[in-house]
Amino acid sequence: MRVLEFLSRKSKTLLGVDISSTAVKLLELSLHNGRYRIENYVIRALPPSAVVEKNISDIDAVGDAIRQAVSLLKPASKEAAVAVAGSAVITKIIEMNASMTDDEMENQIIVEADQYIPYPLSEVAIDFERQDNGDGSSDFVDVLLAACRKENVESRVAALEAGGLNAKVVDIEAYAMERAFALLQGQLSASDPQTVAVLDIGATVTTLHVLLHGKTIYTREQLFGGRQLVEDVQRRFGLSAAEAETAIRRGTLGEDYEQEILAPFKDAVVQQVSRSLQFFFSSSQYNDVDQIVLAGGVAAIEGLSDLVREQLATPALVANPFEDLPLGSKVNKTLLHNDAPALMIACGLAMRSKY
Repeated sequence: MRVLEFLSRKSKTLLGVDISSTAVKLLELSLHNGRYRIENYVIRALPPSAVVEKNISDIDAVGDAIRQAVSLLKPASKEAAVAVAGSAVITKIIEMNASMTDDEMENQIIVEADQYIPYPLSEVAIDFERQDNGDGSSDFVDVLLAACRKENVESRVAALEAGGLNAKVVDIEAYAMERAFALLQGQLSASDPQTVAVLDIGATVTTLHVLLHGKTIYTREQLFGGRQLVEDVQRRFGLSAAEAETAIRRGTLGEDYEQEILAPFKDAVVQQVSRSLQFFFSSSQYNDVDQIVLAGGVAAIEGLSDLVREQLATPALVANPFEDLPLGSKVNKTLLHNDAPALMIACGLAMRSKY
């Protein structure tokens, strides 16, 4: 039953593989005297529609992209961690007898599964973990239960295997983001920030993660992302999608692009950030956050974090989990700085242990 092994003690790191709607991102970390080092990373583009709204629709295409990335990366190990989207996972905190063994808990969860999971047990992958309830004096303990449809897990495992990797762990994106967020603590500009909103703005989906004291308390996905910018450039300049993406990266589109396309898109991003936060405020006891962190490929747009800070009156920064980490000889520091916001989930997965 243990397929979603999303929380365990750290030993040796795994290869982090983030499968997004437009690319696969492979990141290799190593541990030296208890400190991470970035050995190398590779990002390979995916064909259109290979992944749709975080669901793999073409396993062969994803597997081929992973195989190409592995060939370039040449990682020390082929054991990898991958993640399913938070929207594909059901999580619940349930109370169980503290004296029970893990096997006894597992058996009881199987018997009572229909109370917690609205799908037949044969269709889901399940994992659970005891939570720390303090001094352990209570007769009962909170247990975190996570369940996901097997098809979401199996498609990712199959894609990794097609790419020549061994899927050692299938994680949950929210927990990978939380793990990588721990590397940002020293960069937060707010004074003693307790509640931090991480906006992961990808090509088609924006995910809001709200963390309280470093622990995830809220996630929500919305359809919005950088593809809108690419499509606007395609229409305005008559380019293909690939040509538009290249021109945006190289900054070769001129002032018309800056004024007519980029500025309105940045305003749209700020509106989306504000809207995502309003959803959080309306469904919780909170009415503000202490800090905003921008992640995902869109976060690297120059001036975006300043605009968010000015319009939302909240400290904001661009995520870079590697800022204080040593780099291996294969890593290009400039490229890594530009790609860092899009590598948060891959980083969190690469920080996972094998066991």
